[in-house]
Amino acid sequence: MIMPHCLRNLFMTTVLATIAMGLTASSVIGDEEPEVLTAGPVHEAFAETASFDPEPGIVVPKAPPSPIEEVPPEEKPEGDVQWVSGYWAWDDDRDGFIWVSGIWRVPPPGRQWIPGYWNETDTGYQWISGYWLDVNASEADYLPEPPESVEAGPNSNAPSPDHTWIPGCWLWRSGRYVWRPGYWAAMYPDWDWVPSHYVWTPMGFVFVGGYWDYTVIRRGVLFAPVVFPFGWILPPPPFFFTPSFVIDMHVFYDHLFLRPRYHHYYFGDYYARKYYSRGVYPWFSLHARKRCYDPIYAHERWRNRHDHDWENRLEKRYQERRQSRDIRPPRTLVEYQERQRKAGSKRPLEPAIAEPLTKMAKGKDTPFRFQRLNEKERQVIREGQKDVRAFRNNRKEQETRAQKGTQERPVGKIEPKRVKIERSPINSQKVRQTDKSGQVERDKNPPSRYKVPKSEPNVEPLRRRSNVREQQTQGRKEDGGQVSRNKGQQLQDRGQRLERQEQPVEGRGTKRDSQGQNQAREHQGSGKSSDRDYRQKGR
Repeated sequence: MIMPHCLRNLFMTTVLATIAMGLTASSVIGDEEPEVLTAGPVHEAFAETASFDPEPGIVVPKAPPSPIEEVPPEEKPEGDVQWVSGYWAWDDDRDGFIWVSGIWRVPPPGRQWIPGYWNETDTGYQWISGYWLDVNASEADYLPEPPESVEAGPNSNAPSPDHTWIPGCWLWRSGRYVWRPGYWAAMYPDWDWVPSHYVWTPMGFVFVGGYWDYTVIRRGVLFAPVVFPFGWILPPPPFFFTPSFVIDMHVFYDHLFLRPRYHHYYFGDYYARKYYSRGVYPWFSLHARKRCYDPIYAHERWRNRHDHDWENRLEKRYQERRQSRDIRPPRTLVEYQERQRKAGSKRPLEPAIAEPLTKMAKGKDTPFRFQRLNEKERQVIREGQKDVRAFRNNRKEQETRAQKGTQERPVGKIEPKRVKIERSPINSQKVRQTDKSGQVERDKNPPSRYKVPKSEPNVEPLRRRSNVREQQTQGRKEDGGQVSRNKGQQLQDRGQRLERQEQPVEGRGTKRDSQGQNQAREHQGSGKSSDRDYRQKGR
C-alpha cells in the first residue's frame, strides 16, 4: 500500500516533532524503525587487518548520508573503555549504505584511533580507512607507495609450537624502501599481535608500526549494524541514535570473513558464491592469507595448535553452509526471531548472533562487569564526540587538500610529506598496571615488543601488480612503433601471469603433512620456503 502524499507529510511532521523531544531513532519510527542486522561489516576500530600490499579504498557510486549522532547506551563496561562512534558503510546487496553502530572499546595499549572517512572523487565516493597509530606520534609521514611485498613465509622451522611467523615488510630508510624480513615470535594467550603495515590515504601511505591488541573477547562490546528504512532522511538535531543489540563474540570463531580491499572484517552469512567473487573470503582461506595478515586467525590457529583437525573442521562447516542455505545463520534479527518461532522446541537453534545489551550485561559469560551511566555521564560522552568529528574532519581536509597532485607524482621519486597531528580524543595513555602489592598484572599489560631482525638493504624491490596493469594499459594506448608494441605485449604477458596467480581457488581443502602442519600456511604458517629465494626468483 502506497501512502498518499498528504498523509506522508503528516507522518513525517509527526516524526520530526517527536524527534525534537530528544528520543532515539528506534523510539520514533515505530514500524519503520531501523532493522537490526546479524550480518555485516565489523567496526574497523574493533578489529584491524594488515594488508601485505595496501590498496586504495573501494569507490561507490552514491554519496553517503550525513553522519548520525550517537548517544551510547546506559550500560558501560567498567575500566578504560571508550566510546567509538559509528559510520556509514557500503552494502552491495542493498546498493546503498548501512550504519555500522558505534562500539565500546578498550584501546590497544599505547595507541590512538585515527577515524576513517568518505571522500568524493572524480568517479564516486571512496572510503579512507581508519587505523590505530602510536599514541606518542605528534607527526605523520605520508610516504610513496611501498614495493610489492616479497614475503614468502618461514625460512626455517619454528623454535617451538608456541611460536608463529610474523611477516616481513618494507621500511622507508634514507629516501628509499628496504626490506625487513619476517621472523618467528612467541604467542601469548591474552594478546593478539598486529604486525607493521601501511594504510593508503589520498596523500600517501602511512606506516603503522606493530602493536599488541587485546584478544577479541577482551576488546569491548560490538554492536549490531542497522539499516534505516528506504527513503529515510536524517532529521535535524537533536535527533540521535542509541544502539541496543550486541554481537555475540562466537561469530569471530565461526562466521567470520575478510574483505581485504575494503579493509574490513565481516560477520554472519557471507557463504554464497557471489561474496567470494566480490572479494569477501572466509577468515581461514588461503586466498585471504595471501592478501593480508589476520591477527585473529593467527591467534586462534596458535590456540588450537594441538588440534590437528581444527582447520579441516572449519573448511567442512564452510562448505556445508555454502551448499545449504538452511544451515546458514540468519541475516537479520527479525529472520532469527521468525526461525525461533517456527522451530519452537523441535530443535535447538545456533546461538543468537545478536542479543539485547541488557541481557548480555547480566550474563555470566561476559569478561566485563558493567556499570550504569547516568544522564550527565552520557551527555559528557556525547559532547566528546564533537571533538572526534572535528578530528576526523581535520584529517580529511589535510589529506585531500592536494589529492590530485599526490596521486600523479611518480612512485619512488617523491619525498615523504611530514605533517603535525593533534592527539586523537580516542586514545590509551595507560602505563603498565600493577595490583595492590605492586606486582604487574599480566593480563592487563601487553608483553614486551618483539625484537625484529635487521633490514636487508640489498633486496631488490618488486614492481607492484597495480603498476604493471597501469603500464599494460599505457602500452596498448601507444601509437605505432614495434618497440612500443613489444613493450606492451611483455607487460600484458606478465600481467596475465600475475592475474592467474592471484585468482582464488574455491573449495580447496587444507591438507596436513606427516608432522601435522598445514601446507597452506604461506604467510602465517610454518612452511620452510625461504623469502630470500623467492626474491631472487622474482627479480
